[in-house]
Amino acid sequence: MKRALLYMVLCLLTVCSCRPSGKHFSVTVDVPVVPVLASRPANKIAQLDLVNHGTMPYTVKSMGVMLKGTHNLSNITKVSVYQKDHELGFFVPETSKKRQTVTVDLNLPVNTDTLSLDIHMTLKDTINLSNRIQLEKVTINTSEGIIILVPQSPAVLRVGIALRQKMQDGVHTSRIPGLTTTTKGTLVALYDARWESERDLQGNIDICINRSTDGGKTWSPMQKVLDMGNWGGLPERYNGVSDGCILVDENTGDLYVTGLWMHGVLDPENGKWTKNLNETSTDWNHQWRNYGSQPGYDVKQSSQFLITKSVDDGLTWSDPVNITSQVKPETWWLMAPAPGHGITLEDGTLVFPAEGRTETGLQISTIIISKDGGTKWQPGNPAYTNTNECMAAQLSDGSIMLNMRERSNRGRLEGNGRAVAVSKDLGNTWTEHTTSRKALVEPACMASLHKHTYFNQNGDKQEILFFFNPDSKTTRNNFTLKCSLDDGQTWPEELWTLVDQNNGNGYSCITSVDNDTIGILYEGSGADIVFLTIEIEEILKKL
Repeated sequence: MKRALLYMVLCLLTVCSCRPSGKHFSVTVDVPVVPVLASRPANKIAQLDLVNHGTMPYTVKSMGVMLKGTHNLSNITKVSVYQKDHELGFFVPETSKKRQTVTVDLNLPVNTDTLSLDIHMTLKDTINLSNRIQLEKVTINTSEGIIILVPQSPAVLRVGIALRQKMQDGVHTSRIPGLTTTTKGTLVALYDARWESERDLQGNIDICINRSTDGGKTWSPMQKVLDMGNWGGLPERYNGVSDGCILVDENTGDLYVTGLWMHGVLDPENGKWTKNLNETSTDWNHQWRNYGSQPGYDVKQSSQFLITKSVDDGLTWSDPVNITSQVKPETWWLMAPAPGHGITLEDGTLVFPAEGRTETGLQISTIIISKDGGTKWQPGNPAYTNTNECMAAQLSDGSIMLNMRERSNRGRLEGNGRAVAVSKDLGNTWTEHTTSRKALVEPACMASLHKHTYFNQNGDKQEILFFFNPDSKTTRNNFTLKCSLDDGQTWPEELWTLVDQNNGNGYSCITSVDNDTIGILYEGSGADIVFLTIEIEEILKKL
Protein backbone atom coordinates (compact mmCIF):
# COMPACT_ATOMS: atom_id res chain seq x y z
CA MET A 1 0.00 0.00 0.00
CA LYS A 2 2.81 2.39 0.89
CA ARG A 3 4.53 1.69 -2.41
CA ALA A 4 1.33 2.41 -4.33
CA LEU A 5 0.99 5.72 -2.54
CA LEU A 6 4.61 6.58 -3.25
CA TYR A 7 4.13 6.28 -7.00
CA MET A 8 0.64 7.75 -7.13
CA VAL A 9 0.45 10.69 -9.51
CA LEU A 10 -0.79 13.75 -7.65
CA CYS A 11 -4.23 14.26 -9.18
CA LEU A 12 -6.21 17.30 -8.16
CA LEU A 13 -9.93 17.09 -7.27
CA THR A 14 -12.19 19.19 -9.50
CA VAL A 15 -14.67 21.59 -7.91
CA CYS A 16 -16.84 23.36 -10.49
CA SER A 17 -18.84 26.56 -10.26
CA CYS A 18 -20.81 27.36 -13.41
CA ARG A 19 -23.75 29.35 -14.70
CA PRO A 20 -27.21 28.51 -13.30
CA SER A 21 -28.16 27.04 -16.70
CA GLY A 22 -26.94 23.62 -15.51
CA LYS A 23 -24.30 23.37 -18.19
CA HIS A 24 -20.95 22.49 -16.62
CA PHE A 25 -17.48 21.03 -17.08
CA SER A 26 -15.64 18.03 -15.77
CA VAL A 27 -11.97 18.75 -15.30
CA THR A 28 -8.94 16.77 -14.16
CA VAL A 29 -5.48 18.10 -13.40
CA ASP A 30 -2.43 15.86 -13.44
CA VAL A 31 0.67 17.08 -11.59
CA PRO A 32 3.53 14.63 -12.22
CA VAL A 33 6.25 14.11 -9.62
CA VAL A 34 9.11 15.76 -11.50
CA PRO A 35 11.58 18.45 -10.45
CA VAL A 36 11.21 21.99 -11.80
CA LEU A 37 14.57 22.80 -13.34
CA ALA A 38 16.59 25.99 -13.53
CA SER A 39 18.55 26.63 -16.76
CA ARG A 40 15.68 25.12 -18.75
CA PRO A 41 13.41 27.31 -20.93
CA ALA A 42 10.19 25.79 -19.59
CA ASN A 43 9.07 23.02 -17.24
CA LYS A 44 5.68 21.36 -17.56
CA ILE A 45 4.24 21.24 -14.05
CA ALA A 46 0.61 20.28 -14.75
CA GLN A 47 -1.80 19.09 -17.42
CA LEU A 48 -5.47 20.06 -17.39
CA ASP A 49 -8.15 18.19 -19.33
CA LEU A 50 -11.46 20.05 -19.64
CA VAL A 51 -14.59 18.31 -20.92
CA ASN A 52 -17.48 20.64 -21.72
CA HIS A 53 -20.93 19.13 -21.26
CA GLY A 54 -22.66 22.41 -22.11
CA THR A 55 -22.79 25.11 -24.75
CA MET A 56 -20.39 24.97 -27.69
CA PRO A 57 -18.35 26.81 -28.77
CA TYR A 58 -17.05 28.65 -25.71
CA THR A 59 -14.05 30.75 -24.69
CA VAL A 60 -11.38 30.21 -22.08
CA LYS A 61 -10.75 33.77 -20.94
CA SER A 62 -7.93 33.29 -18.45
CA MET A 63 -6.29 30.92 -16.03
CA GLY A 64 -5.16 31.70 -12.52
CA VAL A 65 -2.49 29.64 -10.79
CA MET A 66 -2.21 30.01 -7.01
CA LEU A 67 1.27 29.27 -5.73
CA LYS A 68 0.56 29.76 -2.04
CA GLY A 69 3.10 27.83 -0.01
CA THR A 70 5.91 28.20 -2.56
CA HIS A 71 9.10 28.91 -0.65
CA ASN A 72 10.39 31.73 -2.83
CA LEU A 73 8.20 33.18 -5.56
CA SER A 74 11.04 35.42 -6.74
CA ASN A 75 12.77 32.30 -8.16
CA ILE A 76 9.99 32.09 -10.79
CA THR A 77 10.49 34.22 -13.89
CA LYS A 78 7.55 33.06 -15.98
CA VAL A 79 4.33 31.03 -15.81
CA SER A 80 2.89 29.95 -19.19
CA VAL A 81 -0.12 28.11 -20.53
CA TYR A 82 0.45 25.81 -23.50
CA GLN A 83 -1.80 23.92 -25.88
CA LYS A 84 0.37 21.06 -27.08
CA ASP A 85 3.65 22.78 -28.03
CA HIS A 86 2.15 26.23 -28.59
CA GLU A 87 2.40 28.89 -25.90
CA LEU A 88 -1.00 30.60 -25.56
CA GLY A 89 -0.01 33.17 -22.99
CA PHE A 90 2.27 33.86 -20.06
CA PHE A 91 2.69 36.01 -16.99
CA VAL A 92 5.90 37.33 -15.50
CA PRO A 93 5.47 37.40 -11.71
CA GLU A 94 6.32 40.54 -9.80
CA THR A 95 9.41 40.40 -7.61
CA SER A 96 7.29 40.79 -4.48
CA LYS A 97 7.34 37.58 -2.49
CA LYS A 98 3.78 38.27 -1.29
CA ARG A 99 2.18 37.64 -4.68
CA GLN A 100 0.56 34.22 -4.61
CA THR A 101 -1.70 34.04 -7.69
CA VAL A 102 -0.51 34.32 -11.28
CA THR A 103 -3.18 35.06 -13.89
CA VAL A 104 -2.54 34.32 -17.56
CA ASP A 105 -4.85 35.95 -20.11
CA LEU A 106 -5.84 33.51 -22.87
CA ASN A 107 -9.04 34.46 -24.75
CA LEU A 108 -8.96 31.04 -26.38
CA PRO A 109 -11.99 30.04 -28.52
CA VAL A 110 -12.79 26.33 -28.08
CA ASN A 111 -14.77 24.29 -30.62
CA THR A 112 -14.23 20.78 -29.25
CA ASP A 113 -15.72 18.96 -26.29
CA THR A 114 -12.32 18.18 -24.78
CA LEU A 115 -9.51 20.67 -24.28
CA SER A 116 -6.05 19.86 -22.93
CA LEU A 117 -3.90 22.66 -21.53
CA ASP A 118 -0.48 22.53 -19.87
CA ILE A 119 0.96 24.81 -17.23
CA HIS A 120 4.67 25.55 -17.68
CA MET A 121 7.10 27.35 -15.41
CA THR A 122 10.50 28.95 -15.94
CA LEU A 123 12.94 29.53 -13.09
CA LYS A 124 15.91 31.82 -12.67
CA ASP A 125 19.22 30.25 -13.61
CA THR A 126 20.42 30.56 -10.00
CA ILE A 127 18.05 29.29 -7.33
CA ASN A 128 18.04 27.99 -3.80
CA LEU A 129 17.97 24.21 -4.20
CA SER A 130 16.05 23.74 -0.95
CA ASN A 131 13.11 25.72 -2.34
CA ARG A 132 9.81 24.02 -3.18
CA ILE A 133 7.02 25.05 -5.55
CA GLN A 134 3.50 24.41 -4.35
CA LEU A 135 0.48 24.36 -6.63
CA GLU A 136 -2.41 25.32 -4.34
CA LYS A 137 -5.29 26.07 -6.71
CA VAL A 138 -6.13 26.59 -10.39
CA THR A 139 -8.95 28.90 -11.50
CA ILE A 140 -10.21 28.78 -15.10
CA ASN A 141 -12.42 31.65 -16.22
CA THR A 142 -14.58 30.63 -19.20
CA SER A 143 -17.54 32.15 -21.04
CA GLU A 144 -19.59 29.34 -19.48
CA GLY A 145 -18.54 30.01 -15.90
CA ILE A 146 -15.62 29.81 -13.52
CA ILE A 147 -13.97 26.50 -12.73
CA ILE A 148 -12.03 26.20 -9.48
CA LEU A 149 -9.70 23.26 -8.96
CA VAL A 150 -8.40 22.59 -5.46
CA PRO A 151 -6.03 19.75 -4.63
CA GLN A 152 -6.93 17.23 -1.98
CA SER A 153 -3.37 17.83 -0.77
CA PRO A 154 -1.14 20.55 -2.25
CA ALA A 155 1.19 19.41 -5.02
CA VAL A 156 4.73 20.22 -3.83
CA LEU A 157 7.46 20.12 -6.47
CA ARG A 158 11.22 20.05 -5.97
CA VAL A 159 13.58 22.31 -7.84
CA GLY A 160 16.83 21.31 -9.50
CA ILE A 161 19.39 22.29 -12.12
CA ALA A 162 19.32 21.18 -15.75
CA LEU A 163 23.09 20.77 -15.67
CA ARG A 164 23.45 19.19 -19.11
CA GLN A 165 20.97 19.56 -21.96
CA LYS A 166 20.84 18.47 -25.60
CA MET A 167 23.37 20.33 -27.79
CA GLN A 168 24.75 22.34 -24.84
CA ASP A 169 28.29 23.51 -25.65
CA GLY A 170 27.85 21.86 -29.04
CA VAL A 171 27.60 18.42 -27.41
CA HIS A 172 24.89 16.25 -28.94
CA THR A 173 24.24 14.25 -25.74
CA SER A 174 25.72 14.23 -22.24
CA ARG A 175 25.56 10.88 -20.48
CA ILE A 176 27.02 8.66 -17.71
CA PRO A 177 27.14 10.95 -14.66
CA GLY A 178 29.66 10.78 -11.84
CA LEU A 179 29.68 13.05 -8.80
CA THR A 180 31.90 13.66 -5.81
CA THR A 181 32.65 16.27 -3.15
CA THR A 182 36.28 17.26 -2.70
CA THR A 183 37.98 17.78 0.63
CA LYS A 184 37.52 21.53 0.05
CA GLY A 185 33.75 21.10 -0.38
CA THR A 186 33.75 21.54 -4.17
CA LEU A 187 31.25 19.48 -6.14
CA VAL A 188 32.67 17.89 -9.29
CA ALA A 189 30.15 16.57 -11.82
CA LEU A 190 31.53 14.15 -14.40
CA TYR A 191 29.98 12.94 -17.67
CA ASP A 192 30.47 11.75 -21.23
CA ALA A 193 30.42 14.58 -23.78
CA ARG A 194 29.10 12.69 -26.79
CA TRP A 195 29.73 15.22 -29.51
CA GLU A 196 28.09 13.65 -32.56
CA SER A 197 25.37 11.29 -31.34
CA GLU A 198 23.95 9.69 -28.22
CA ARG A 199 25.55 6.34 -29.15
CA ASP A 200 28.07 4.55 -26.89
CA LEU A 201 31.70 3.92 -27.87
CA GLN A 202 33.09 3.90 -30.46
CA GLY A 203 32.56 7.59 -31.16
CA ASN A 204 33.71 11.18 -30.67
CA ILE A 205 33.39 11.15 -26.88
CA ASP A 206 35.36 12.97 -24.19
CA ILE A 207 35.02 12.81 -20.41
CA CYS A 208 34.26 16.27 -19.06
CA ILE A 209 33.43 17.95 -15.76
CA ASN A 210 31.71 20.96 -14.25
CA ARG A 211 32.65 22.28 -10.79
CA SER A 212 30.52 24.00 -8.17
CA THR A 213 31.86 25.82 -5.13
CA ASP A 214 28.46 26.85 -3.74
CA GLY A 215 26.70 23.55 -3.13
CA GLY A 216 25.43 23.11 -6.68
CA LYS A 217 23.65 26.45 -7.20
CA THR A 218 26.09 27.55 -9.89
CA TRP A 219 28.56 25.59 -12.00
CA SER A 220 31.74 26.38 -13.88
CA PRO A 221 31.91 25.96 -17.68
CA MET A 222 32.47 22.52 -19.15
CA GLN A 223 36.07 21.31 -18.88
CA LYS A 224 37.66 18.36 -20.72
CA VAL A 225 39.42 15.84 -18.48
CA LEU A 226 40.04 12.83 -20.75
CA ASP A 227 40.35 13.56 -24.47
CA MET A 228 42.59 11.46 -26.73
CA GLY A 229 42.19 13.77 -29.72
CA ASN A 230 43.56 12.40 -33.01
CA TRP A 231 45.87 9.88 -31.35
CA GLY A 232 47.56 7.42 -33.69
CA GLY A 233 46.52 9.38 -36.77
CA LEU A 234 42.85 8.50 -36.40
CA PRO A 235 40.09 11.11 -36.11
CA GLU A 236 38.45 11.78 -32.74
CA ARG A 237 35.44 9.66 -33.66
CA TYR A 238 37.83 6.69 -33.49
CA ASN A 239 39.51 7.75 -30.22
CA GLY A 240 36.54 7.96 -27.87
CA VAL A 241 36.84 7.92 -24.06
CA SER A 242 33.74 7.00 -22.08
CA ASP A 243 32.24 5.62 -18.85
CA GLY A 244 34.08 7.89 -16.43
CA CYS A 245 34.39 7.35 -12.70
CA ILE A 246 35.67 9.92 -10.19
CA LEU A 247 37.36 9.44 -6.82
CA VAL A 248 38.62 11.82 -4.14
CA ASP A 249 41.53 10.71 -1.95
CA GLU A 250 40.17 11.79 1.43
CA ASN A 251 43.70 11.87 2.90
CA THR A 252 45.49 14.04 0.31
CA GLY A 253 42.61 15.81 -1.44
CA ASP A 254 43.84 14.54 -4.82
CA LEU A 255 41.19 13.68 -7.42
CA TYR A 256 41.29 10.80 -9.88
CA VAL A 257 39.18 10.20 -12.97
CA THR A 258 39.19 6.93 -14.90
CA GLY A 259 37.82 6.31 -18.38
CA LEU A 260 37.74 3.67 -21.09
CA TRP A 261 39.53 4.55 -24.33
CA MET A 262 38.85 2.79 -27.61
CA HIS A 263 41.33 3.30 -30.47
CA GLY A 264 39.87 2.40 -33.84
CA VAL A 265 37.43 -0.48 -34.26
CA LEU A 266 37.72 -4.24 -33.99
CA ASP A 267 35.77 -6.14 -36.64
CA PRO A 268 32.63 -7.59 -35.02
CA GLU A 269 32.97 -10.76 -37.09
CA ASN A 270 36.58 -11.73 -36.35
CA GLY A 271 38.02 -9.25 -33.82
CA LYS A 272 40.70 -7.92 -36.19
CA TRP A 273 41.64 -4.25 -36.05
CA THR A 274 40.10 -2.30 -38.93
CA LYS A 275 42.63 -0.53 -41.16
CA ASN A 276 42.39 2.74 -43.11
CA LEU A 277 39.71 4.39 -40.98
CA ASN A 278 39.11 8.08 -41.66
CA GLU A 279 36.67 10.90 -40.89
CA THR A 280 34.06 9.55 -43.29
CA SER A 281 34.26 5.91 -42.19
CA THR A 282 31.11 4.39 -40.71
CA ASP A 283 32.63 1.25 -39.13
CA TRP A 284 31.40 0.80 -35.54
CA ASN A 285 31.62 -1.72 -32.75
CA HIS A 286 31.06 -1.74 -29.00
CA GLN A 287 33.54 -3.02 -26.42
CA TRP A 288 30.85 -5.07 -24.68
CA ARG A 289 29.60 -6.77 -27.82
CA ASN A 290 31.00 -9.78 -29.71
CA TYR A 291 34.67 -9.04 -30.52
CA GLY A 292 34.60 -5.35 -29.59
CA SER A 293 37.53 -5.83 -27.19
CA GLN A 294 39.94 -8.75 -27.11
CA PRO A 295 42.65 -10.41 -24.97
CA GLY A 296 46.02 -8.65 -24.88
CA TYR A 297 47.22 -5.17 -24.01
CA ASP A 298 47.87 -3.45 -27.33
CA VAL A 299 45.54 -0.59 -28.36
CA LYS A 300 44.69 -2.61 -31.48
CA GLN A 301 43.67 -5.59 -29.35
CA SER A 302 41.77 -4.22 -26.39
CA SER A 303 40.08 -1.11 -25.05
CA GLN A 304 42.35 0.77 -22.65
CA PHE A 305 41.89 1.72 -18.99
CA LEU A 306 43.02 5.35 -18.49
CA ILE A 307 43.45 7.44 -15.35
CA THR A 308 44.14 11.14 -14.79
CA LYS A 309 44.85 13.09 -11.61
CA SER A 310 44.22 16.57 -10.22
CA VAL A 311 46.12 18.02 -7.27
CA ASP A 312 44.37 21.42 -7.31
CA ASP A 313 40.73 20.56 -6.56
CA GLY A 314 39.87 19.74 -10.17
CA LEU A 315 41.11 22.96 -11.78
CA THR A 316 43.77 21.19 -13.87
CA TRP A 317 44.41 17.56 -14.75
CA SER A 318 47.45 15.47 -15.62
CA ASP A 319 48.03 13.77 -18.94
CA PRO A 320 46.27 10.39 -18.96
CA VAL A 321 48.15 7.34 -17.71
CA ASN A 322 47.37 3.95 -19.24
CA ILE A 323 47.01 1.35 -16.46
CA THR A 324 45.51 -1.43 -18.58
CA SER A 325 48.38 -3.81 -17.90
CA GLN A 326 48.05 -3.19 -14.15
CA VAL A 327 44.34 -3.93 -13.83
CA LYS A 328 43.45 -6.29 -16.67
CA PRO A 329 44.62 -9.92 -16.80
CA GLU A 330 46.12 -10.39 -20.25
CA THR A 331 43.74 -13.21 -21.18
CA TRP A 332 40.66 -11.12 -20.33
CA TRP A 333 38.76 -9.42 -23.12
CA LEU A 334 38.17 -6.20 -21.19
CA MET A 335 38.62 -4.32 -17.93
CA ALA A 336 36.76 -1.01 -17.67
CA PRO A 337 35.78 1.60 -15.10
CA ALA A 338 32.30 1.22 -13.70
CA PRO A 339 30.67 4.67 -13.91
CA GLY A 340 29.91 6.79 -10.84
CA HIS A 341 32.37 7.44 -8.04
CA GLY A 342 35.03 5.55 -6.12
CA ILE A 343 35.75 5.61 -2.39
CA THR A 344 38.60 5.98 0.11
CA LEU A 345 38.61 3.28 2.80
CA GLU A 346 39.30 4.08 6.43
CA ASP A 347 42.87 2.74 6.07
CA GLY A 348 43.53 5.00 3.06
CA THR A 349 43.06 2.38 0.33
CA LEU A 350 41.60 3.86 -2.86
CA VAL A 351 38.82 1.82 -4.46
CA PHE A 352 37.30 2.21 -7.91
CA PRO A 353 34.34 0.05 -8.99
CA ALA A 354 35.16 -1.82 -12.19
CA GLU A 355 33.61 -4.14 -14.75
CA GLY A 356 35.03 -6.45 -17.34
CA ARG A 357 34.87 -9.48 -19.59
CA THR A 358 36.83 -12.57 -18.62
CA GLU A 359 38.80 -14.96 -20.86
CA THR A 360 35.45 -16.39 -22.06
CA GLY A 361 33.99 -12.94 -22.81
CA LEU A 362 31.58 -13.21 -19.87
CA GLN A 363 30.70 -9.95 -18.14
CA ILE A 364 31.71 -9.45 -14.50
CA SER A 365 31.78 -6.82 -11.72
CA THR A 366 34.74 -6.16 -9.42
CA ILE A 367 36.94 -3.39 -8.00
CA ILE A 368 40.44 -2.05 -8.54
CA ILE A 369 42.46 -0.78 -5.58
CA SER A 370 45.55 1.27 -4.78
CA LYS A 371 47.34 1.07 -1.46
CA ASP A 372 50.06 3.61 -2.32
CA GLY A 373 48.04 6.74 -3.03
CA GLY A 374 47.21 6.04 -6.66
CA THR A 375 50.66 5.15 -8.02
CA LYS A 376 49.94 1.48 -8.65
CA TRP A 377 46.60 -0.27 -9.08
CA GLN A 378 45.55 -3.90 -8.88
CA PRO A 379 42.27 -5.70 -9.66
CA GLY A 380 40.03 -7.72 -7.40
CA ASN A 381 38.45 -10.97 -8.44
CA PRO A 382 34.99 -11.10 -10.02
CA ALA A 383 32.20 -10.64 -7.50
CA TYR A 384 29.60 -12.01 -9.92
CA THR A 385 29.22 -13.01 -13.53
CA ASN A 386 26.57 -11.68 -15.91
CA THR A 387 26.79 -8.36 -14.07
CA ASN A 388 28.57 -5.16 -15.00
CA GLU A 389 28.05 -1.55 -13.81
CA CYS A 390 28.50 -1.39 -10.05
CA MET A 391 29.25 0.91 -7.13
CA ALA A 392 31.00 0.31 -3.82
CA ALA A 393 30.59 1.45 -0.21
CA GLN A 394 32.47 0.58 2.97
CA LEU A 395 30.27 -0.90 5.67
CA SER A 396 30.59 -0.31 9.41
CA ASP A 397 32.68 -3.50 9.87
CA GLY A 398 35.21 -2.32 7.28
CA SER A 399 34.07 -4.67 4.50
CA ILE A 400 33.28 -3.46 0.98
CA MET A 401 29.76 -3.79 -0.40
CA LEU A 402 29.44 -3.98 -4.18
CA ASN A 403 25.99 -3.27 -5.66
CA MET A 404 25.75 -4.49 -9.26
CA ARG A 405 23.58 -4.29 -12.35
CA GLU A 406 22.26 -7.80 -12.95
CA ARG A 407 22.06 -8.35 -16.69
CA SER A 408 19.40 -11.06 -16.47
CA ASN A 409 16.95 -8.65 -14.82
CA ARG A 410 16.07 -7.19 -18.21
CA GLY A 411 12.42 -8.12 -18.73
CA ARG A 412 12.32 -10.23 -15.56
CA LEU A 413 9.28 -9.63 -13.36
CA GLU A 414 9.75 -12.51 -10.93
CA GLY A 415 12.98 -12.68 -8.96
CA ASN A 416 14.07 -9.24 -10.09
CA GLY A 417 16.74 -7.64 -7.89
CA ARG A 418 20.16 -6.03 -7.87
CA ALA A 419 23.11 -8.35 -7.25
CA VAL A 420 24.93 -7.47 -4.01
CA ALA A 421 28.19 -8.93 -2.67
CA VAL A 422 30.53 -8.18 0.23
CA SER A 423 34.31 -8.58 0.52
CA LYS A 424 36.43 -8.49 3.68
CA ASP A 425 39.76 -8.81 1.83
CA LEU A 426 39.77 -5.98 -0.74
CA GLY A 427 38.00 -7.93 -3.45
CA ASN A 428 40.02 -11.12 -3.32
CA THR A 429 36.94 -13.11 -2.26
CA TRP A 430 33.29 -12.19 -2.23
CA THR A 431 30.21 -13.38 -0.31
CA GLU A 432 26.67 -12.92 -1.54
CA HIS A 433 24.74 -10.47 0.61
CA THR A 434 21.42 -11.49 2.17
CA THR A 435 19.56 -8.87 0.09
CA SER A 436 21.13 -9.91 -3.22
CA ARG A 437 18.61 -10.30 -6.06
CA LYS A 438 15.77 -9.55 -3.64
CA ALA A 439 15.57 -6.10 -2.12
CA LEU A 440 16.30 -3.56 -4.87
CA VAL A 441 14.51 -3.98 -8.19
CA GLU A 442 15.78 -2.57 -11.49
CA PRO A 443 15.04 -2.54 -15.24
CA ALA A 444 18.69 -3.64 -15.81
CA CYS A 445 20.28 -0.22 -15.44
CA MET A 446 23.22 1.41 -13.70
CA ALA A 447 22.42 2.53 -10.13
CA SER A 448 24.28 4.48 -7.45
CA LEU A 449 25.32 3.60 -3.90
CA HIS A 450 26.76 6.04 -1.36
CA LYS A 451 27.54 6.05 2.35
CA HIS A 452 26.84 9.24 4.29
CA THR A 453 28.06 9.89 7.82
CA TYR A 454 25.45 12.09 9.53
CA PHE A 455 25.70 14.01 12.78
CA ASN A 456 22.34 15.16 14.15
CA GLN A 457 21.73 18.28 16.24
CA ASN A 458 22.77 16.42 19.37
CA GLY A 459 26.06 15.40 17.79
CA ASP A 460 25.05 11.76 17.51
CA LYS A 461 26.67 9.91 14.59
CA GLN A 462 24.68 7.79 12.16
CA GLU A 463 25.90 5.88 9.11
CA ILE A 464 23.38 5.94 6.26
CA LEU A 465 23.55 4.03 2.99
CA PHE A 466 21.82 5.76 0.08
CA PHE A 467 20.74 4.03 -3.13
CA PHE A 468 19.25 5.64 -6.24
CA ASN A 469 17.89 4.09 -9.42
CA PRO A 470 14.82 3.71 -11.65
CA ASP A 471 12.63 1.78 -9.22
CA SER A 472 10.92 -0.32 -11.88
CA LYS A 473 11.32 -3.83 -13.23
CA THR A 474 10.62 -2.80 -16.81
CA THR A 475 11.18 0.90 -17.49
CA ARG A 476 13.73 3.58 -16.63
CA ASN A 477 11.39 5.82 -14.67
CA ASN A 478 10.22 6.34 -11.07
CA PHE A 479 13.66 7.54 -10.02
CA THR A 480 13.75 6.93 -6.28
CA LEU A 481 16.18 7.60 -3.45
CA LYS A 482 16.22 4.85 -0.82
CA CYS A 483 18.16 4.68 2.40
CA SER A 484 19.26 2.01 4.83
CA LEU A 485 20.13 2.59 8.48
CA ASP A 486 21.51 -0.92 9.04
CA ASP A 487 24.33 -1.38 6.50
CA GLY A 488 21.98 -2.36 3.70
CA GLN A 489 20.18 -5.17 5.53
CA THR A 490 16.84 -3.39 5.03
CA TRP A 491 15.57 -0.54 2.85
CA PRO A 492 12.35 0.62 4.60
CA GLU A 493 9.72 1.90 2.19
CA GLU A 494 8.77 4.74 4.51
CA LEU A 495 12.24 6.18 3.84
CA TRP A 496 11.90 6.11 0.05
CA THR A 497 11.73 9.44 -1.82
CA LEU A 498 10.31 9.53 -5.34
CA VAL A 499 12.18 12.22 -7.26
CA ASP A 500 11.10 11.86 -10.90
CA GLN A 501 8.32 9.61 -12.18
CA ASN A 502 8.88 10.14 -15.91
CA ASN A 503 11.26 8.38 -18.29
CA GLY A 504 14.99 9.07 -18.61
CA ASN A 505 18.23 7.24 -19.40
CA GLY A 506 18.50 6.39 -15.73
CA TYR A 507 22.20 6.50 -14.76
CA SER A 508 23.03 8.39 -11.54
CA CYS A 509 25.53 9.24 -8.82
CA ILE A 510 25.13 10.44 -5.22
CA THR A 511 27.41 12.53 -3.02
CA SER A 512 27.37 14.16 0.40
CA VAL A 513 27.12 17.90 -0.29
CA ASP A 514 27.56 18.58 3.42
CA ASN A 515 26.52 17.01 6.71
CA ASP A 516 22.85 17.85 6.17
CA THR A 517 22.44 17.40 2.43
CA ILE A 518 22.66 14.71 -0.25
CA GLY A 519 23.30 15.66 -3.88
CA ILE A 520 22.04 13.55 -6.78
CA LEU A 521 23.23 13.76 -10.38
CA TYR A 522 21.07 11.68 -12.70
CA GLU A 523 19.84 11.18 -16.26
CA GLY A 524 16.25 12.29 -15.77
CA SER A 525 13.16 13.26 -17.69
CA GLY A 526 13.81 17.00 -17.80
CA ALA A 527 17.40 17.13 -19.11
CA ASP A 528 20.29 14.93 -20.16
CA ILE A 529 21.70 15.32 -16.63
CA VAL A 530 19.89 16.82 -13.62
CA PHE A 531 21.33 17.93 -10.29
CA LEU A 532 19.22 18.30 -7.16
CA THR A 533 19.59 18.05 -3.41
CA ILE A 534 17.64 16.38 -0.60
CA GLU A 535 17.92 17.24 3.07
CA ILE A 536 18.77 14.34 5.39
CA GLU A 537 16.17 15.42 7.95
CA GLU A 538 13.47 15.37 5.28
CA ILE A 539 14.06 11.64 5.03
CA LEU A 540 14.66 10.77 8.68
CA LYS A 541 11.59 12.63 9.91
CA LYS A 542 9.47 10.01 8.11
CA LEU A 543 10.42 7.48 10.79
